[in-house]
Amino acid sequence: MALPQYKKDFLQAAVDGGALRFGSFELKSKRISPYFFNAGDFYVGDLHIPIIDAYAETIATSELAASFDVIFGPAYKGIPLASAVLYALFKMDQAKYRKVAYSYDRKEAKDHGEGGTIVGSPLEGKRVLVIDDVVSAGTAKRQAIDLIRAHGGTVVGIVVALDRRETLPDGDGKTSAIGQLRKEYQIPIISIVQLNDIIDGVKGVISDDDIRKIEEYRTKYGASD
Repeated sequence: MALPQYKKDFLQAAVDGGALRFGSFELKSKRISPYFFNAGDFYVGDLHIPIIDAYAETIATSELAASFDVIFGPAYKGIPLASAVLYALFKMDQAKYRKVAYSYDRKEAKDHGEGGTIVGSPLEGKRVLVIDDVVSAGTAKRQAIDLIRAHGGTVVGIVVALDRRETLPDGDGKTSAIGQLRKEYQIPIISIVQLNDIIDGVKGVISDDDIRKIEEYRTKYGASD
């Protein structure tokens, strides 16, 4: 099945801007990956638009479309995503998203002015959608969930740009980090693209040798959850 246009545009922008690179990269897990994604490289207008629109389309066409009051962006990469994606959703459907807010956290609590660790919308009694770039081990997402709950919010889901669909290094050989979070918190976790989308979307754009290496990596580390 052909990829939706927003996924194609996202992948094209990621490759063109160097946010999605191919070669040999050591991950936190010490695995050597044939590809690497960094959403922090979407920092100019012609790259920023495709990723923000892709997040908005992913949310608006998912089960989470109308289930949240606040978009929460964990510091630091989640901060610009939360505000920009809310704007994109509002432009898409003003009636549905006009009262949705955004919020983010500080790494260190502020002891003057408004104080605290949360900036933007209060979380008390709110349904919260967490937005970020990727899930690696899941540690940062667990911290975000704990923080939101501590401030009285309810996490209804998580949206990320990329689901690598690979097993945890110290897991059961079947489960991914996202799969583990789904089981642990019983919440939906959606992504703009998964590894299979990357393979399908960059054929003809990168070399056949790079495609082969990614497919071999998927065979070796691919999750089945």
